[in-house]
Amino acid sequence: MENMSKTADKTTDTIENAAFPTFDASKATDQFRAVAEKGVEQSKEAFSKLKTGAETTQKALESTFETAKTAGNELSLKTIAALRANAEADFSHLEALVGAKSMSEVVELQTVFLRKRVEMTVEQAKDIQAVITKAAEEVSKPVKEAFEKVFKELKVA
Repeated sequence: MENMSKTADKTTDTIENAAFPTFDASKATDQFRAVAEKGVEQSKEAFSKLKTGAETTQKALESTFETAKTAGNELSLKTIAALRANAEADFSHLEALVGAKSMSEVVELQTVFLRKRVEMTVEQAKDIQAVITKAAEEVSKPVKEAFEKVFKELKVA
């Protein structure tokens, strides 16, 4: 029993002499405030970059719509020009057929007309394809550049 009493005395003595860390509320508040301020600052920076990215993307989309409109107009003009050329060729061919004096002349006129018509159609298709290809490149370019810029800026953040 005597041993137990000594052990109990030592435990009491150790507890009484132990130094417990003190909690300083002002330091904790300062640290919390610093972390919160840093978080707010980082959030402001991220928001600013997102806002800038959104504005860049919006401008690119506006430019894209304008480019698409222009390309659409150019395509419409090319199509109208092709239709006009085809109509003029058809009328010229009909006039030539009406003036033909023999069946052999009709066959010759028809053969020449068909050959020219195929050549004209191939040429018109090339022209229209070139306009479409150019339009696709011009329409996609601003959006592609804007998204690349935005993603690059976001990666840096």
